Amino acid sequence: MKAGVITLFVACVVAAGCGGGSGTPPTSGPACSTTQLEADMDAVLAQTASEVDFSFSLERQDGRRYNFSRGVSTLQTSYESASTSKLVSAVIILRLVEQGYLSLTDRPQDRISSWPIGSGDSLYSMTLAQLLSFTSGFTVEPLCLNSGISDFETCVTNIATANAGNGITPGQEFYYASTHLQVAGLMAIKARGVASWQDVFAEFQTQTGLFPTAAYDLPSTSNPRLAGGMHWSGEEYMAFLKALRNGALLNAASMSELLADHTASATIVYSPTVAGLGEDWHYGFGLWQECQSATYNCTAGSRVSSPGAYGAYPFWDRSKDYFGIVARQGALGTFTNGVAIERAVRPKAEEWAACP
Repeated sequence: MKAGVITLFVACVVAAGCGGGSGTPPTSGPACSTTQLEADMDAVLAQTASEVDFSFSLERQDGRRYNFSRGVSTLQTSYESASTSKLVSAVIILRLVEQGYLSLTDRPQDRISSWPIGSGDSLYSMTLAQLLSFTSGFTVEPLCLNSGISDFETCVTNIATANAGNGITPGQEFYYASTHLQVAGLMAIKARGVASWQDVFAEFQTQTGLFPTAAYDLPSTSNPRLAGGMHWSGEEYMAFLKALRNGALLNAASMSELLADHTASATIVYSPTVAGLGEDWHYGFGLWQECQSATYNCTAGSRVSSPGAYGAYPFWDRSKDYFGIVARQGALGTFTNGVAIERAVRPKAEEWAACP
């Protein structure tokens, strides 16, 4: 991340003049104006540093939307998801738990007959819940995760084999990687009794009407990477966030599991937010528990997100009841640039969300 970008969003976050940090309308002074705040956000986003064009969208509790696009980007542009797909995959799998096909206490060997990890291995006890929270004990990512010609189930076997015997006890360590969701995905495929993840996703599309033109197609449709292999548009992701926020996708129990801090007692072994932002975010099921602190001291579920490595950044601020997305596709490893775009405008966004 460029120094100018860091300066921009840090200065805006800490400066008293950015305003709106409380998420409530001012009790004195002139009344707020949503129209003026939207113009203010336009001005900020027009000059915010970004090496690629992007689109930005917000929606607040009363359904009012704010949209901004720069350059050739639009909310209908198809972008590679990178890790923004993690939240989508986790929600799809949690719906199968709700429907009785899976249990969060299921282990891979309960669903995958070819599972190669035996009872003498510490990883044998891993559960679906630990896979969804990235605390399963996997740390090694085999190359097949990025191979379009690899077979999905064979790759899952390779994941197990590559990590077997590492001595890690599931639940004790958080390690951000693509392996966990790939195994969880095969458990879902087997439990649902279908041939592939494409069948699972197609059923989700039919049931919800969401992501009508999106696809899990990277590195290929036959070996999709559930932790980072979608194409979607910003408009489609906003519709997904709205349905999630409105309780249309998960029941109360599943939502509680999704939003819980599942890493509170785990050691954070690898986290890109520590490496890229110097911030100790925790993790739920397929989503981050944001915390702008070097040591986690935040309330779980108050602000959650699923940023991607190319700088796309879907987020849901539950404490202030608005959600949104930065839709863009920069170079690999530029996730902090997407976060910086959002943080540059966040003070105004919070005022806008609270303005009658």
